[in-house]
Amino acid sequence: MDFGLVLQTDPPASRVISLMKRAERNGFTHGWTFDSAVLWQEPFVIYSQILANTTTLKIGPMVTNPGTRTWEVTASTFATLNDMFGNRTVCGIGRGDSAMRVAGRKPNTLARLGEAIEVIRDLAEGREADVDGRRLRLPWVRDGNLPVWMAAYGPKALALTGQKADGFILQLADPFLTEWMVKAVRDAAAEAGRDPDAVTICVAAPAYVGDDLAHAREQCRWFGGMVGNHVADLVSRYGEHSGMVPEALTDYIKNREGYDYSHHGRAGNPSTDFVPDEIVDRFCLLGPPEAHIEKLRALRDLGVDQFAVYDMHDAQETTIDAYGAEIIPALGD
Repeated sequence: MDFGLVLQTDPPASRVISLMKRAERNGFTHGWTFDSAVLWQEPFVIYSQILANTTTLKIGPMVTNPGTRTWEVTASTFATLNDMFGNRTVCGIGRGDSAMRVAGRKPNTLARLGEAIEVIRDLAEGREADVDGRRLRLPWVRDGNLPVWMAAYGPKALALTGQKADGFILQLADPFLTEWMVKAVRDAAAEAGRDPDAVTICVAAPAYVGDDLAHAREQCRWFGGMVGNHVADLVSRYGEHSGMVPEALTDYIKNREGYDYSHHGRAGNPSTDFVPDEIVDRFCLLGPPEAHIEKLRALRDLGVDQFAVYDMHDAQETTIDAYGAEIIPALGD
């Protein structure tokens, strides 16, 4: 199992770079950041410095979207980084939650997202692609390689992931829901004539190492609110008891009362009071190292290839170090 570190690009950027360097020293293979231009600093500028200050770490957004940048610009940015640093980027992409809504726009449609996945990958790897009715190619790309991993929850998004993406990003660490969603992605890949085992599975969630569970829950409760935004969209689309989405995912948002993006992805988010302890425990990894190892082994047995640690809390360095010292080595068996 690979391990990734997920950060927000809060200033100063030097701290983001320092934490990514620390992650690589501790055995992490991937570094991810949020991508929301209003809420945080521009990640692609920072990626250049992360890549320059690490040796093998792969970098990408978790996640970008097809609406805040034109597709040829996104492809050119990835291709430039890859040309400079040797194909060390991954394009995590989704419909766009905070990035689009904070700017007063709706998240992208799945049809637009599916088209963007193919266009961005083709352009970044040197092939021609149709962009707004015009055939384009980046003539300077040589030996380009850009895996595109899609974030998804709902049945149509999971199907699209299996049909077109190189990887699946699932932003929660509940084994029951992971099994259900991984199966949906792999079934869709098989139906599309693709090798279902070739789709990389990445589970991303907060991790907090320590014995004080009450404190850990409060530091990670924000995550249930962030996931709740996507669940609320699914409920509005499919209904509360449609059978299209597991009720284990939808039940907890009944007491949700709006969401303030100014606290998005941050400990102490006041918009997440509705998230019960049970959901925090199910969606996150909390407790002593042994508890993390046990849950990660269960996820690995379900086919998860990478666990990406959301490290947005008051123990960033100690979490990275604990994973490097005790947890990552244990998952190498």
